[in-house]
Amino acid sequence: MAKAQRTGVIRDYDMHSASVRVGYGFIIFFCLIMTVIAVFPIIWVVLAGFKDLKEFMSSVKLLPEVFDFSLFAKTWSQLGIAQNYLNSLISVAGSVVCAIVFNGLLGYGLAILKPKGYGIVKKLVMLSLLLPTTISIVPLFMNIQKLNLGGSFVPLWLSYGANAMYVILFVQFFESLPTSIIEAGRIDGCTQLQTFFYIVLPLSKAALASIGLMFAVSYWNDYTNYKLYITTDQSLYNFQMKLRSIIMGSDLPAANGGAAENTVTNAAVIVAILPFMILYPFLQKYFVKGINIGAVKE
Repeated sequence: MAKAQRTGVIRDYDMHSASVRVGYGFIIFFCLIMTVIAVFPIIWVVLAGFKDLKEFMSSVKLLPEVFDFSLFAKTWSQLGIAQNYLNSLISVAGSVVCAIVFNGLLGYGLAILKPKGYGIVKKLVMLSLLLPTTISIVPLFMNIQKLNLGGSFVPLWLSYGANAMYVILFVQFFESLPTSIIEAGRIDGCTQLQTFFYIVLPLSKAALASIGLMFAVSYWNDYTNYKLYITTDQSLYNFQMKLRSIIMGSDLPAANGGAAENTVTNAAVIVAILPFMILYPFLQKYFVKGINIGAVKE
């Protein structure tokens, strides 16, 4: 059975050249170096979480002397971070839904409905990409206060409902959808909203996964908006605000059952990054596909 020929940037035939083999080896070596640089900090934090203060300060070894997983359980219970974790999940879920629905509806209107003047709106959306996000902090804060929405998750959800970059991504993706399917839905009696929710969104799984993942990472790591909209009620703080208190030392327990402060801090950092370390490998294919769709016009 003939061996399958690979057709990429470097083909099997090109590997007969010594210069190509050297270049290929250099690329592999460079990728390995970059992988080590990217992965080592995560490995260091995980392993440092098992060390007590004496071992952490004196030992230069990467591996800890003892792998005691009970320290992570103690960190979880003593710091009381379950509620903060739940708050992060609630804010992320609501923000992703609002972001997909509102940005998606605008993208649907600009890419498919195309009402009169849609070109001007599209240019204004793209023009807003040039504006720094910091200039919207004061207007947003004033509007939230006037609407008496402060101290709840609602302003957090709504504040992410308009994002120019993701509107453009939705527009690019929706323009690549076959118009015959959308027209068939209209012939069957679907309204514009029914067409969007029952036809367009189910056909946009790749875009939804990529945009939803980018939104979720951004919301999970959000600190500024929480500090802006939820200023007094600490029961609504997300995990990132709790993590800052832990790192700054203002929220460490007085007696932590033998666990050193660095152990508590590293364990909290691990808990913070764990969800997306688990989810990303399963969503990676949709993420890459969603970003590439619409990039090339035929």
